[in-house]
Amino acid sequence: MKKIAIIGGGSWGTALALALARSSRKHRIVLWAHSADVLEILSTRRVNEIYLPGFELPAEIEVTGHLEPALAGADIVLGVMPSAHARGLYRAIRPHARPDSVFISATKGLEPATHARISEVIADEMGLSSPSRIAVLSGPSFALEVAAGDPTAVVLASSDAKLASEVQEEFSGPRFRLYTNDDVTGTEIAAAVKNVIAIAAGICTGLKLGTNTMAALVTRGLAEMTRLAVALGGRRETLSGLAGVGDLILTATGELSRNRSVGIELGRGLELSEILGSTRRVAEGVGSAAATLELARRAEVEMPITEQVHSVLTAGRVTRDAIRDLMERRLKQE
Repeated sequence: MKKIAIIGGGSWGTALALALARSSRKHRIVLWAHSADVLEILSTRRVNEIYLPGFELPAEIEVTGHLEPALAGADIVLGVMPSAHARGLYRAIRPHARPDSVFISATKGLEPATHARISEVIADEMGLSSPSRIAVLSGPSFALEVAAGDPTAVVLASSDAKLASEVQEEFSGPRFRLYTNDDVTGTEIAAAVKNVIAIAAGICTGLKLGTNTMAALVTRGLAEMTRLAVALGGRRETLSGLAGVGDLILTATGELSRNRSVGIELGRGLELSEILGSTRRVAEGVGSAAATLELARRAEVEMPITEQVHSVLTAGRVTRDAIRDLMERRLKQE
């Protein structure tokens, strides 16, 4: 029986704990939560009423607010924290992690300050010269639906095929299916950029634009995601799979999407500060837009949708003006 330490007590961390408790193999699962109120509720009521109400944690899932007991003897460390807090948390994890622990990132974003992918943050903070102990979990997966046990298929990416296969066996269950690939870069870029495109999709919804607009936005957004991923060393086929088009469709059109919800409110005319101040949930696309643009600049990749989303988020650009600029760009071949 392997011990899995889940670092992050939000909706996604809680949902993954529930999914792993139902997987085909038995595990010792420890869920670490940072916020005192979340920890108290999880410990006393066994339901994450703040982030994922309605789902009781099985007795075998342990809950703690301390990293040392969470990580003691952990075979797998599953990071489910917001990208902005990833470096600080992995730095705090290092003294308590086993020398041979496997690190899996389920964070879908880029580090805002450095524009680094989270697997790069892990390697840096854990002092790993080889990425062979790192994997990335991504794909179309709303936390609420995973917690409810809806059939879900995701991707586990690692440069080490043996590690990917072992984790695939550990995590998969009758309602949670994992596919593997070795394209960590493509998987992480897709996970981050689809959130930015989802904000744009939400803006279109908030402006009450139709399905013509949405179809064009999602298709051209996928083109942007693919261009950047390939330029940075990812593979085109990764963007055609679950980690790319699958997660983009989910996040850009699904009612449970946080990033889409932010976009909807922007389209309705609300200020970003007002939108973010009304919730504790993190919309990774807000922080990833600037990082994505910087990566695109370095790689000399054109990303017009991302540019307009960034201008709406940071410069208060009027959403209809942003859409007009996209439509009036120089005409070109697809």
